[in-house]
Amino acid sequence: MSNQTTVIEFLLLGFSDVRELQILHFVVFLVLYLISLLGNLLIITAIALDRHLHTPMYFFLMNLSIIDLGSISVTIPKSMANSLMNTRSISYSGCVTQVFFLFFFASADFAILIIMAYDRYIAICQPLHYETVMNRRAFIQMAASAWIGGMLYSALHTGNTFAIVFCGGNTVDQFFCEIPQLLKLACSDSYRFEVGFLIFSLCLASSCFVFMIVSYVQIFKAVLRIPSKQGRHKAFSTCLPHLFVVSLLFCTAALAYLKPTSSSASGLDLMVAVLYSVLPPMMNPIIYSMRNKEIKGVLSKWIGWRLFTKNRMSIFLLQ
Repeated sequence: MSNQTTVIEFLLLGFSDVRELQILHFVVFLVLYLISLLGNLLIITAIALDRHLHTPMYFFLMNLSIIDLGSISVTIPKSMANSLMNTRSISYSGCVTQVFFLFFFASADFAILIIMAYDRYIAICQPLHYETVMNRRAFIQMAASAWIGGMLYSALHTGNTFAIVFCGGNTVDQFFCEIPQLLKLACSDSYRFEVGFLIFSLCLASSCFVFMIVSYVQIFKAVLRIPSKQGRHKAFSTCLPHLFVVSLLFCTAALAYLKPTSSSASGLDLMVAVLYSVLPPMMNPIIYSMRNKEIKGVLSKWIGWRLFTKNRMSIFLLQ
């Protein structure tokens, strides 16, 4: 393939050439996808329906769930379809779309997580100023900046990547279109600009990650001064899962994009990609909200009311 215009499709990495294992991969990914869809949709529904949850923390949680729904829908369905139909192809435009939306949702996800850390810092370390700092206008602007910034950031990465001339084949050693794997197919020096931009992006993300760590150090100091054991437990149960998810997302993504790419497919590359693209959207509903008493109460009340209404309707019809 002599230039970019001749590339009409890419070949993605399959998990196996054995048909039985392809079906197993489809089933496993389908289960993970449905768990993520169900969990995130329940959170969005609970927060949207209950006015008591219309607070900054739950507003950011709802944004996170919407982003998670989008991010997991970028990669998993195509991989499942390829396994089911025993194919590996993705169109050129499909690959561009995957790269754009993957970076869009990933960067917006990371931004929302950092904003949530700041929200917890203000709530725990400066509670008297919380209503002033995190007013309605402020938290809406924060969320909007995460979405808009993610879109612009993604457009830059996507434009830089697909401005490159591809002549190193069309086989992508990953189950979705990942930029480091696409850069292996470049045959001109123009790819170095995108590499430099990736390094700059990771430095920026590292600065945000350090800011979050410093915030949590202050949070933990404040929590340890809380006299109530129950209060300390509640604060730690809120902050530690958040810290875990951000660390998982940042460390695995940094490993995927900083690690020197090998000439052939690697099991480590595959595992790291699953960790940062599949696991966080599935885990976020569990560790953020399904352990949250307020959201569990709203869901229980809502599901109970639906069942009660359904039973009353059934009795009415039988009469």
